[in-house]
Amino acid sequence: MSEEEVRLAAGDVELTITPGNGCRVASLRVGDDELLRQGERYGSFPMVPWCGRTAGGTFLNGATRHRLPVDAPPHAIHGTGRGTAWRTVRAEKAEAAFTYDLADPWPYPGRVTQEFELTDDSLTMRMGVETYGDSFPAQAGWHPWFQRVIGGSAVEIAFTPEWQEERGDDHLPTGRRIEPRPGPWDDCFGMPDGVDVTLTWPERLELKVTSRTPWVVVYDEQEAAVCVEPQSGPPNGLNTAPRLVTPIDPLEIASTWTWRRPATGGEGRTGGA
Repeated sequence: MSEEEVRLAAGDVELTITPGNGCRVASLRVGDDELLRQGERYGSFPMVPWCGRTAGGTFLNGATRHRLPVDAPPHAIHGTGRGTAWRTVRAEKAEAAFTYDLADPWPYPGRVTQEFELTDDSLTMRMGVETYGDSFPAQAGWHPWFQRVIGGSAVEIAFTPEWQEERGDDHLPTGRRIEPRPGPWDDCFGMPDGVDVTLTWPERLELKVTSRTPWVVVYDEQEAAVCVEPQSGPPNGLNTAPRLVTPIDPLEIASTWTWRRPATGGEGRTGGA
């Protein structure tokens, strides 16, 4: 199996994963429609072992302060997994699994596993982070770039968060929860019953992003694409809401995208937060 591309198929749906380019989903085709923005930096990539921005590129584990590469000055962004070559563990017709070992610049040894399961109307992704020794704070999630326009139809985003994390001038949550505001967004929202966001390209396709995690970042400030990012904690969560990975308690997260087409699914939801 080539490490350059792993392709899964179910019915007329095809998924392409590039393990050597951060184990991202490079393409998701549903019939004739490509759902993801194309390009080396786009598709849908894993955010691990942290999500979004980490303030100043530093975090604490107990009394020990660690430094991360500042790749979105003055912050570190989106983890190391997206810039790492992953190893293909299993690749079957509609399922695949990949791993990579945490290493410098991440200061703790461990392993990340990512699994994909494709059907003709859904994609389920699972990610796990385990430690080889000391406990450490970590986060995991996904950053898809969905096409804003598919087949001439512009996307509409519908979701009902319980709160919005107030965003400071430094692009980080201030720690204050506010009433959800209309877009455009580059913001983190709380959905305590689990992430449930619907993207509708009217008369073309409806896609629902779900996850049991209560955190989602929605970004729609770009002309070409919109992002709906389920993640295990808020931006800067290594500092503000640390979730420890321990030898007996790995971090695990899953998300499912489910789609339907007008010929088989009926009307889609519209609206906004």
